[in-house]
Amino acid sequence: MGGFDLSTINPNGTTGCNRSSKGFAGTTNDYIPHHAWFQYYASTANPNHLRPKSISTIGKSGDPANHEYDLADFYAAVSAGNFPAVNFIKAQAYQDGHAGYSDPLDEQKFIVHLVNFLEGQPEWSNTAVVVMYDDSDGWYDHQLGQIVNQSQTSVDALNGPGFCGKALPMLAGPTGPHAQVRCGYGPPQPFLIIGPYAKHNFVDHTIADQTSVLQFIEDNWLGGERIGHGSFDAIASSLNQMFDFRQNIQNDLVILNENTGEVTFASSPAIEAAKAYVAGLKPNE
Repeated sequence: MGGFDLSTINPNGTTGCNRSSKGFAGTTNDYIPHHAWFQYYASTANPNHLRPKSISTIGKSGDPANHEYDLADFYAAVSAGNFPAVNFIKAQAYQDGHAGYSDPLDEQKFIVHLVNFLEGQPEWSNTAVVVMYDDSDGWYDHQLGQIVNQSQTSVDALNGPGFCGKALPMLAGPTGPHAQVRCGYGPPQPFLIIGPYAKHNFVDHTIADQTSVLQFIEDNWLGGERIGHGSFDAIASSLNQMFDFRQNIQNDLVILNENTGEVTFASSPAIEAAKAYVAGLKPNE
């Protein structure tokens, strides 16, 4: 989590819960408490922002920070050879791409810096970066998403008073007004997979959602176990079609400029894949 280490002093002198940074959209606090999803679960909560015992214990059970760390701790751990198998990463607020206090250029710098860093690690050949957004308000695509789960609460109204997705099945779990967002899906939003096994020059037309990532993690590390209690991972589409695990991944690197997004280096396999893609395009595509 960007800004999670309250002992850090920013270049502008801010520290603690008031750590702030300035971007193109203005100045905002680095840490947003209600965005810290690990704080909602006892198994991962670190309410006192305790620091890790050491770089080597980051991600390990029994560490005082209990799996909740500052963004700088991720870079430190990976650089030291301690690369946890699964990582959830949240930018400092000014770089998280959220409308109102972030800007796409600051967001671009964060993502490019992260991916460039990971491409320089020995573990890159076995790494996949999934870029997700928490909402879009229809900015990216105003088309109504497919409804896959019914919701019947006092705040639902899509298909009539108290109904969303009428005549559709409803996942077991909470049904009160607080759970009305379980009528999904909402407006489409960006979803990217970056990595040596991600399909080259590929746009996936499968309807997926954020819990597709949870499902991918569950299938790879938890033997297919699902969260339950109405979580969408039980009905989410797979991400497997976005990968090709037969690809030749040797030296398949693309390095971008953090400020412009332009390619500064591309290895031969990446260049040849791009050429093949362009050659296969039809007129006007």
